[in-house]
Amino acid sequence: MSMKILAMDTSAKAASVAITDGETPLAVYSLEAGRTHSETVLPMVESALKVAHLTLDDINLFAVTNGPGSFTGVRIGISTVKGLAFGTGKPCVGVSTLLALAYNLKDVRDDCFLCPVMDARRNQLYNALFDYRNGEFHRLCEDRLIAMSDLQKELDALDKPIYGVGDGYDLLAGNFPELKVTPILLRPQNAYSVALCALSEYEKTADKNGFTDTVLLPKYLRASQAERELAEKEKGE
Repeated sequence: MSMKILAMDTSAKAASVAITDGETPLAVYSLEAGRTHSETVLPMVESALKVAHLTLDDINLFAVTNGPGSFTGVRIGISTVKGLAFGTGKPCVGVSTLLALAYNLKDVRDDCFLCPVMDARRNQLYNALFDYRNGEFHRLCEDRLIAMSDLQKELDALDKPIYGVGDGYDLLAGNFPELKVTPILLRPQNAYSVALCALSEYEKTADKNGFTDTVLLPKYLRASQAERELAEKEKGE
């Protein structure tokens, strides 16, 4: 049975939209032009549908990264997919941004550790670690916010090649010289990887009733700047 998936990632600097038929890519767009994702993501969706000769009614499943990442960016992606899923009555899947990043190296590398990293500022990273072997991802930790120094110590203890992906790649490479080189086109967020993650999650879940627009929510790993400033203000009063 054909499974048309429309996936997007707006969690970082790059915005990406993809349409797949199962694991087969039909259209993949990525854009990093300094404009807000709210301006670019829907035109990218419309263009992808047009070149793939599809309409929203042809889509069987919507997918989006639900965090971590930019608070504004994650909200834009979540709200867009919630609207599309509600409007069409189709299921939607939220996937970890970090797992989707790891999927960038699926079938490209094997028997290695994958270290997706996103710059969380303040010398901290959003990160997860995966032992990737025989085409399968084995999580070594949950998605987390971690200091660069602590991540370095963990990576020093690993005994296989380590590859990084994500917008924190340069920061990681600058602090961990042993990092293997990941081709530059495989480093940013990629909606095709989001589609693959979502398809895997959807197929392995017996109860499909949980894949609705009402269930889809962002997963932040720390409070927003506004929430932090409010907490500091209240602490000082």
